[in-house]
Amino acid sequence: MQTITHSALDGKSVRPLIFSNVEDYEDLHRIGIGGLDKIIDAGFGMDSIQGNVTQASIPVQLQFLQQFLPGFVKVMTAARKIDEFIGINTAGSWEDEEVVQGIIENTGSAVPYGDLTNVPLSSWNENWVTRTVVRFELGMRVGNLEEKRAARIMVNSAESKRESAGLALEQQRNAVGFYGYNGGNNFTYGFLNDPGLPAYVTVAATGTGSSTLWSTKTFLEICADIRTAIVGLRTQSQDTIDPETTALTLGLPTDCVDYLSVTSDFGISVRDWLTQTYKKTRIVSAPQLNSANGGANVFYLYADAVNDLSTDDGRTFAQLVPAKFQVLGVQQLPKGYEEDYSNATAGVLCKRPYAVYRATGI
Repeated sequence: MQTITHSALDGKSVRPLIFSNVEDYEDLHRIGIGGLDKIIDAGFGMDSIQGNVTQASIPVQLQFLQQFLPGFVKVMTAARKIDEFIGINTAGSWEDEEVVQGIIENTGSAVPYGDLTNVPLSSWNENWVTRTVVRFELGMRVGNLEEKRAARIMVNSAESKRESAGLALEQQRNAVGFYGYNGGNNFTYGFLNDPGLPAYVTVAATGTGSSTLWSTKTFLEICADIRTAIVGLRTQSQDTIDPETTALTLGLPTDCVDYLSVTSDFGISVRDWLTQTYKKTRIVSAPQLNSANGGANVFYLYADAVNDLSTDDGRTFAQLVPAKFQVLGVQQLPKGYEEDYSNATAGVLCKRPYAVYRATGI
């Protein structure tokens, strides 16, 4: 008996089986595929699908689907305000040990004239106030591999490190400007603790619940606190300072400066009243005045300069900075290079304590 051959293909004619039409699946027995009806009837399962050889993944890697925004956001640091408060006086050199201010007192007392009396003599007396120079340094080192890899993310490593060094030195100078520097036996003081400064005066407790805080006070009560300071400045200078003609600075803590926007029943703010009544008064603020006196906020009112018989610049405060920024050296290394920077400051000197009024409790 001869077996019926339904189909015959040579090797070069064989192609992968493509199920383009499954309606006549029974005809598959002609090419050797049969028994499908029995599988369907019995619910038989065929062999499991062959697993992947490689690890499961997505068609496109994530890094090819990212869009980077231009530039970098720098981490914020507190504002450095000492220069805005009192300016900067570049005096001396980086290697100096002290900055010295001379003080002269004119002495003598006029007496009634007499032909036979001795001639009364005038004289003068000098003192010297010293401030110690403190030097700070900060450097940077850049490696060859570091610099090349940083360039891949559009960052200049050397430039960024120089910027960091300059910023840190400026922050240190600002801190010394406000607080001074205690090195043991040195005399380096700041805007808040110079030994010549007058004592703090507590503002009136006229706020809600007998509070001294400006946050509890009205327009009239805040104006009264500022007016008290202006009166005190004129009085303690014995009218040498005229608040209406002398340039004044009102230094306020960051926490309180916006209370100058408190308005009266007529829509006039404290700032409006101050700038209209005492036109030469400027307003500045700094976070260092927050909680500056035993946890209490303080404000300063002082004359920028006083026109008297002195031969100096007449300023009330002097921030003494022999060197703001100085390159100490650059060294080439086998695998990169190193740089070192420095500054020098003698802190702040209050040259005219009578021209400063300090209030606390706001």
